[in-house]
Amino acid sequence: MDFQLTDEQVELQRIAREVAERECPPSLVRAVVEEDADVDALGKTLVDLEWHGLTVPAEDGGSGATAVELVVVLEELGWAADPTPFLATTTQHLPLVRDCLQGAVRAQRLAAIAAGSPGAAVHSPGTIAARADGDGWVLDGSAPHVLDGDRADQLAIVATSDDGVGVFLAPGDKATVVREPSVDGSLHLTTVHLDGVRVPWERAATGPAVAAAVERAHEEAVTGLAAVMVGASQRILDLVLDHVRQRHQFGVPIGSFQAVKHMAVDLYTAIERARAVVHFAALTIAEDDDRRRLAASIAKAAAGDAQRIAAQHGIQLFGGLGYTWENDLQLYLRRAKAGEMLLGTAHEHRLAASRLVLSDLTTTEAAR
Repeated sequence: MDFQLTDEQVELQRIAREVAERECPPSLVRAVVEEDADVDALGKTLVDLEWHGLTVPAEDGGSGATAVELVVVLEELGWAADPTPFLATTTQHLPLVRDCLQGAVRAQRLAAIAAGSPGAAVHSPGTIAARADGDGWVLDGSAPHVLDGDRADQLAIVATSDDGVGVFLAPGDKATVVREPSVDGSLHLTTVHLDGVRVPWERAATGPAVAAAVERAHEEAVTGLAAVMVGASQRILDLVLDHVRQRHQFGVPIGSFQAVKHMAVDLYTAIERARAVVHFAALTIAEDDDRRRLAASIAKAAAGDAQRIAAQHGIQLFGGLGYTWENDLQLYLRRAKAGEMLLGTAHEHRLAASRLVLSDLTTTEAAR
């Protein structure tokens, strides 16, 4: 695997940063939190750039790019605390549609996503059940912590049926969706309730192959969220560096103090480590490498470590000012913290990675 970004990926990264700076300033994020401001203009910009279809196959109306290109964009949008449904649509909803559904339903939905139609993933097979009935399936149950369930045109629902785990595509307005409180007010976290929601046969897929595809889709979702967390942590570091260069004590910038330098370097190192493993995870997904499950968990754990250090050092180096609403630091700290609590914490993913490694070791020893 080549860890270096290609010239095209570097250019994409540069463009993504420019768009993030210009189209998603802190004032927009504040307005979303305080006044539920409209984000349609930003959403349209992302659609016009054709980023929604980055990982949609070219034959289905997308760019046919890989998870690496998507991660590059997601990191920059995380840097800006993007308040649109882009993350949920491209990393949670889209992979379930692309890898699980078939035929005209799949093709039409992928084309719609590439054109900007928002979607959400309801990944709760333990609490949502599907039963065959007449000309389709009937879904019942509830799922908490669904990102952008209230803004989705379509819901890709992972549920349990007599055929095993399945994916069911239902219109967003067929579910009862309740907005949840969140540490990050610019994120739409929801609880989705399904009460006898009917899904035709052709809009569903079940069986062992689907269960495996659901696992792969989950790895994409975890890696995408980790990229957003890395971007938010980088924004915190950028703000901290600006502050310690401008803030003076005893006639010199506080950034000249050795203790301040050490804290900044600790944060920089944690972010660079997390960025490296997120890119590695994206590469394993792009190449369908056997290590993708392990890599995704390591990436989420590393991103969790980065946000923790960013919160600790960021607040301390701002002298506590980062807690105040007037300071931009808290906007990006909230995005990083919210990411830590979704799709598994750093502790949970570190435990999952440990189990995978031990399982591989056991299998290797048994084969000898």
